[in-house]
Amino acid sequence: MALRGSLRAGRALLRGPPSRGLCSRPPAFGFLFDVDGVLVRGSQPVPAARRAFQRLADGGGRLRVPVVFLTNAGNCLRSAKARELSQALGLQVSPEQVVLSHSPLQLFSQFHQRCMLVAGQGPLEENAHEYPLRLVVLRALGFKHVVTIEALRKAYPLLDMVDLSRRPKELPPPTTGFPTIEGVILFGEPVRWETSLQLIADVLLSNGNPGAELQDAPYPHLPILACNMDLLWMAEAKMPRFGHGTFLLCLESIYKKVTGRELKYEALIGKPSPVTYRYAQYLIQQQAEKQGWKAPIRRLYAVGDNPMSDVYGANLYNNYLKSAQQSQVQAGLKRSPQAVSPQAEVSLELRNDCNNSVESCESILVCTGVYRHNGDVPKETVETVFHGHRDFSFDPSLVEASYVVQDVDDAVQLAFKKENWS
Repeated sequence: MALRGSLRAGRALLRGPPSRGLCSRPPAFGFLFDVDGVLVRGSQPVPAARRAFQRLADGGGRLRVPVVFLTNAGNCLRSAKARELSQALGLQVSPEQVVLSHSPLQLFSQFHQRCMLVAGQGPLEENAHEYPLRLVVLRALGFKHVVTIEALRKAYPLLDMVDLSRRPKELPPPTTGFPTIEGVILFGEPVRWETSLQLIADVLLSNGNPGAELQDAPYPHLPILACNMDLLWMAEAKMPRFGHGTFLLCLESIYKKVTGRELKYEALIGKPSPVTYRYAQYLIQQQAEKQGWKAPIRRLYAVGDNPMSDVYGANLYNNYLKSAQQSQVQAGLKRSPQAVSPQAEVSLELRNDCNNSVESCESILVCTGVYRHNGDVPKETVETVFHGHRDFSFDPSLVEASYVVQDVDDAVQLAFKKENWS
C-alpha cells in the first residue's frame, strides 16, 4: 500500500504553531471514529483517545463537532456501547452517536415482518426488537419474528452433532409447530461456529424447513442479510483476531462445496458498505441540526486502523459522494453489484429529509491497531493481501488512506488544521 507519502503528509500538516483559544464559528465538518484499535484495544482505552476528546469538547464536556462512532461490533446494544465509550473517553456518549454493524438493518423494512433466523451472540432478540414502533426517516430494526440458532437447535436436536456431549441421548419426538424460516440475519461471529454453520446450511438447503429430508437445494436460496465483514480485528492480543468476515468466508466455502453454487447476500452491512456510511452521515447531520449549528456539514473525516475496512469504506463512500454530485450514483463504485442490493441502493438515494451538503469523506489511518507503519520495509517488497469481502473488488486506490498519522489525537489535530479550526 502506498501509505508512506500519506504519513509524511500527515506529519507535515501537524507541524506548525499551536492554535489559540476555541473556534467560535460552527463546524462544517464531522468525525466518523472507528472504535477497536482507534479508541480502545479490547477493554483498555488507547492513551491518545482521551487527549483527542479533550480537544473535541468544550469546558463543559460538550462536543464542539458532530461525532459518530462507527464500529463493526454488533453483539451488543447501542446503549451498551455508548456506556462503554463514555467510560473510556471521559465524556457522555449517547446511543444516537453509535453506529453498530447491524444499525442500518433499520432500512430493510421489507424483512421486518418475516420469520428470520438470527445468528451471532449477545442480546440478539433485544437487538432485533430494539426499536419496534419508532417511525423515523431510517426505520428502526423492528424485526417482529426472530428465531435464534439456539432455539432452532432445541427444536431440532438431531441437527447439531459435532459436540458429543450435546447429542441427544434418546431419539426425540418429531418437531411440530415450528415456523418456516423466511430469511437469515448474520449479526456477528457466533460462539459455536460449527453449530451455526451447520444449522444455517440446513436452513438454506431446506428452504427454511430444516427438519425436512434433503431434496434439490433451492436456488436462489433464502435472503441473507450479513453485518460486519471484518476478516480480522484488534483486541489486547499482539496479533489480530478472527472477525465475522472469517465466519462468512467459512459459510461461503461450505455452501459452494456442498451445492456447487455461490452463496448470495441480499445486502452486506457494516464497514465498508456505503449503506453504513450513508446512515452515519445522516446521524452527523442530525447532530448538527440538534445543536443549532447553521453551517452545513461539508466534509467527513473517517478515522480508522484497518485499511481493508475503514480506509476502503471511507474512500468508497467518497467516490459515491463525488459521483452523486454529478448525478451519476453508480459511477466510481469499484465493487460487485451484490455488495449493495437494489433495496440498499434505494436507501442510498439522496432524500429530502437528509440534505446533500456533504462533499467529501477523507480517510485517516492510525497506527494503533490493525495497521502498523514500518518505515524500514521498502514499499516494493510489501505484498498486498486483500482482506476485504469477496463481493468487494480489490482496488489499490481504495485502501490508500488520505492521511496516515500515529494515533487518534494526531488525527483530530490534522483535521482541525485542515479546517483552520481549533
